[in-house]
Amino acid sequence: MSPACLALGPRQRQGAKHTSIFQYTKKLFLSKQVGRVQALESVRKNAANALSMANLIMGLSSILCSLNRQYHHSCWLLLGGFLLDLADGAVARQLNACSALGAKMDDFADFTSFGLATALLLQTQGVLDGLLAIAYVLAVFTRLCFFSSEIPFTYRGLPCPYASSLLVSIFLLTGGNVTLLRVTAIVMILFMVDQGFYPHDKVLESQLWKKVIYAGGIVAVLLLPTTVASMYYLAWSASYIFSPFAIWSCKA
Repeated sequence: MSPACLALGPRQRQGAKHTSIFQYTKKLFLSKQVGRVQALESVRKNAANALSMANLIMGLSSILCSLNRQYHHSCWLLLGGFLLDLADGAVARQLNACSALGAKMDDFADFTSFGLATALLLQTQGVLDGLLAIAYVLAVFTRLCFFSSEIPFTYRGLPCPYASSLLVSIFLLTGGNVTLLRVTAIVMILFMVDQGFYPHDKVLESQLWKKVIYAGGIVAVLLLPTTVASMYYLAWSASYIFSPFAIWSCKA
């Protein structure tokens, strides 16, 4: 025991001991609070990035399924990626966690899922088929990298997730009719490279009916038969592609 402590009486030593325990408990409690705040802040900043990463994993898994000729599984993974892509932007904006890194991750995930993975659904078997797949991937690349709009809540060119959703729906409904898929892919390429404006639908940040449609998309993927789910996504994507402002113009 230190000389300073020996100089104190028994009661004083006991009080000093209680004060020390109190201070230690206080520091421990404060450190836990700080740790909890830091953890919550980390979750807030990375929630949207986690959704983008999940979309990327969906896309990579879809590619593996297509390479193994399991196109049916690939389609369902792409529909899951479509839902994740609609959610990650909304989460980032609502949590005020938008960042340059998050935007790059989102673009890379979109390129993987809605570019590479979707192009593999065309089932290339020759030179012309391969050129079409390359053209589709390049259209997605052009759309993501070079088409920016200075007008709030609008896109230049068709957002590639909707083109992917339309192709997936047609694949599931027709059993992978190659001719129809390739014709549709050509049309979607034209829509994506066109610099006409599309509204930012902001499904999860807008009117209630849009949120209901999104919830219906989740139910369709998880519970509905393939034909019904495919028709649901076909109607959803086609309505945005062909009637963007009449139906989906954002009024958030």
